[in-house]
Amino acid sequence: MAAIIRIDKTKQYQTFGRFGASAAWWAQIVGGWEQIDPESGKPVRERISELLYSKENGIGMGIYRYNLGGGSKHSGRGKFPNPARRAESFDISESEYDWSRDKNAVYMMNRAVRDGAEEVIFFVNSPPERLTKNHKAHSDRAGRENLSKKNYAAFAKYCLDVTEHFLKEGLPVRCLSPVNEPLWVWTGGQEGCHYRPRSVRRVFEAFASALDNRPALKNLRLSGAENGDIRWFNKSYTRQLLRSKNAQKYIDGVDVHSYCLPAPFPFLNNRTAYLERFRKWMDRYYPNVDVKMSEWTHMKGGRDKGMDSALEMARVMYEDISILNVTSWQHWIAVSEVDYCDGLIYINLDTKTFETTKRLYATGNFSKFIRPGAKRVNISCGDAQLQLLAFQNGGETAVIVINPTKEKKEVSFENETAQNAKLYVTDEKNDLCEHDLRGLPDISISARSVNTILFS
Repeated sequence: MAAIIRIDKTKQYQTFGRFGASAAWWAQIVGGWEQIDPESGKPVRERISELLYSKENGIGMGIYRYNLGGGSKHSGRGKFPNPARRAESFDISESEYDWSRDKNAVYMMNRAVRDGAEEVIFFVNSPPERLTKNHKAHSDRAGRENLSKKNYAAFAKYCLDVTEHFLKEGLPVRCLSPVNEPLWVWTGGQEGCHYRPRSVRRVFEAFASALDNRPALKNLRLSGAENGDIRWFNKSYTRQLLRSKNAQKYIDGVDVHSYCLPAPFPFLNNRTAYLERFRKWMDRYYPNVDVKMSEWTHMKGGRDKGMDSALEMARVMYEDISILNVTSWQHWIAVSEVDYCDGLIYINLDTKTFETTKRLYATGNFSKFIRPGAKRVNISCGDAQLQLLAFQNGGETAVIVINPTKEKKEVSFENETAQNAKLYVTDEKNDLCEHDLRGLPDISISARSVNTILFS
């Protein structure tokens, strides 16, 4: 017997923005791959961008996160076992920049915008080495802040100068995030900078003061503080971030990271409880401030290209959207070159080839159909094993149905007709494949699948 799905469009929640992913580390590699992909007949770098950002020939993500690097690649300083973790910087001196740097990553940023990315976000892991205390893109001592207060203004000037340059180049840079995962100690492995909560506020105040005198950047918004785990100190950083009235003028939203790494005590692993508490706290103290999820990846070893990781990712997306009410959801990285369960596409450095994952297509079940301005509405189902979301946008209703079980499910809609509906399926056999429902009364939901039902 089919489970009944009910949509109540009168009960509305957040208005959604866009989905996206970071270009950190991989874009500086892939941006130089001009050889032809035999399957598509296009250069590999262009095909990868298309898969990620094209609405017609890819999954249609709308946000490209560009890593504004600290310059460790130029200096060679610091501890970076994987050289791909080093990043370039445009910084030469207080008033001199080299815009020819980071050309591969800049190419991929431009390519993504041409393919369909509507929003570019600049994010900073470490300030330029010239401004840090030890002149490295990470600290030498755990818990030490690596940026002096006297350099906050210079740091803001650099970031805003770069932003203004690329805006003049025609790139849609909408947001700047100057702090990334400030809680962690950052003593090597990748670029990073530790900040205490008060220091985060002062950094944002420096950026806000600089923006007051930059009319060319009047539409730029700041975001943060991008703390590194959904459980630890998010309230502390958010409270300080929003304490400054001048900074609040420019803050586009509170950005959180959805990592929830396993802890030794079971109660510390109740991820949804932390989401609920943070949402309740935001509603009480900052009801008009959006919450955005700006970084997550499946923190697990090995290259999982199948549905196991795709279903884990879809569950996190479902929880963040339905419990935390996020208005944006972004992957940590879009492309991975390592033997790890991250990225939507894997690249092979020796052959300069790539492989897609089920995570790519399952993300597409969200990003292709939940477009900017979509309003999340109430949805319920008689089958508690299914995870569902519904969005209304103009005359279209997009319903996400996640079936994590090993059994096929049958569903029907109480107040929607499938006369003009289409089903898009990602499962073991299908990669975002389209099926015309042709007015069928019941809809089959395959086992271990992520589905989108689009009513028009």
